[in-house]
Amino acid sequence: MSSRVDTQVVKDLASYGGDTATECFNCGNCTAVCGLTDNDASFPRKFIRYIQLGLKDKMKSSIDPWMCYYCGECSDTCPRDAEPGKLMMAARRWLTAAYDWTGISRLMYQKEWTEFLFLGIVAAVVVALFTIPANFGFNLLAQHPEARETVMLHSFAPKEIVHVGDLILAGLLSFFLLTNAARMVSWTMKGSGAGLGSYVAEFKEMVIHGLTQKRWSKCETSSGKHWIRHIFLVTGYGTMFLLVVALLPIFQIEDASFHWTSLLGYYGTLVLLAVSTWLLIDRAQGKDQIHKDSHLSDWLFPILLLLTALSGIMLHLFRIFDQPMPAYVMYVVHLAIAVPMLAVEVPFGKWAHLLYRPTAAYLSAVRKRAEATATQPALQPEAA
Repeated sequence: MSSRVDTQVVKDLASYGGDTATECFNCGNCTAVCGLTDNDASFPRKFIRYIQLGLKDKMKSSIDPWMCYYCGECSDTCPRDAEPGKLMMAARRWLTAAYDWTGISRLMYQKEWTEFLFLGIVAAVVVALFTIPANFGFNLLAQHPEARETVMLHSFAPKEIVHVGDLILAGLLSFFLLTNAARMVSWTMKGSGAGLGSYVAEFKEMVIHGLTQKRWSKCETSSGKHWIRHIFLVTGYGTMFLLVVALLPIFQIEDASFHWTSLLGYYGTLVLLAVSTWLLIDRAQGKDQIHKDSHLSDWLFPILLLLTALSGIMLHLFRIFDQPMPAYVMYVVHLAIAVPMLAVEVPFGKWAHLLYRPTAAYLSAVRKRAEATATQPALQPEAA
């Protein structure tokens, strides 16, 4: 089967941080040393060859970059210093932009200032929602003068209204992520012959890898550190998302007294604070391969997580010490950090991999089942 060659692929990938493809002479050392490769996913070698030959369609239909967790051993042992791990990282950015039908991901990766622009626009919208409408935000304090003397968060930001906003945000995030993932599935499974039965039978892989990212634990050079840290980060992030989006009517109470949701809030906040700080320190030191060539998007998400945690802590302290106006201002600041992080970074940035990685593992399992089914001999009717 013929494939169209795009001579701009090497140059295009360089704009995503993968500028070493031409150094590779395809010796295969990277694939040989990687503990995650197999006959079905012989990365990084095969995908790098696609890049060199300009086989854009094959790149878009490949899930190999998502099966790589950038332990860095391939880059450490490459005889040509072609940085195959770095190329796989750039390939994931390239694929994220390819899946995204809006074009926002491409803009963010190729023109870094646009990422700040999109974050700023969403933050401005959040602030505007509290300052412009006559019956929303700060203006509600005029109807409740007592809220200026003591913290009355419900009078400032009615949780019923905020909860509707949360659900709208969750709906938008799901729409963009799922439609982009649908493009991924369409491209990668075209011609696979997989039937509905294969998709249903292997769906457990989507759940397992989505919750655990267990392939990461098999990276020998990471000693499990990155995987364990990732597990904590996802649980902390997931806990706060659950509290704020699904359980806000219960989680947001009038005072700072202890409530059962407080335990979940403390856990999520402490995990986000600790892990984001740990990530930023490791990225600044650049000792591990995974942290040596950081894109802006690699920095922004942990920074935004850290600022979200810190602003949440400040808000809680203002509530405890009953400082109404500082509490209300910090509430807006907190949302002006958290909402842009969710709206921009999750569907269009680095953290879209929270969906793409488990989807890739799932599709790999579906392919294998479909191939095994196709090679099984057909049952012959018994002779009369």
